[in-house]
Amino acid sequence: RLYQIPFGMPNCEDESEARTLYLVGDFSAPAEFFVTLGVFSFLYSMAALVLYLRFHSLYTENTKLPFTDFCVTVCFAFFWLVAAAAWGKGLSDVKAATRPSTLIAAMGVCQGDGVVCNAGTTPAMGLANISVVR
Repeated sequence: RLYQIPFGMPNCEDESEARTLYLVGDFSAPAEFFVTLGVFSFLYSMAALVLYLRFHSLYTENTKLPFTDFCVTVCFAFFWLVAAAAWGKGLSDVKAATRPSTLIAAMGVCQGDGVVCNAGTTPAMGLANISVVR
């Protein structure tokens, strides 16, 4: 929800007040889908672990239970792939929206003649990139 993130932009014409600029974009849906699927996968794996360890005889005697477990696991694997792809796309959109050159281009104060604006630092996205790889 980048539209909720404000940052101050200096106003060179009137030194007394700074304007507030808001980022553009809402990329929360892919992240929420990714996290929700991760939580459900964890809960299912814990339930399956209890089933495997505590009710092993029920699992071995019933022929439908292993097949059902297999089908649910295949579904989770497919949705995990979809969620990772969606989060990867969402992350790339977040990177594009927060790229320093994009932010500088959105600042009206940087568009004047003879005005030079540059980014102090580049955002660190290493941990976000790792979250897609997982």
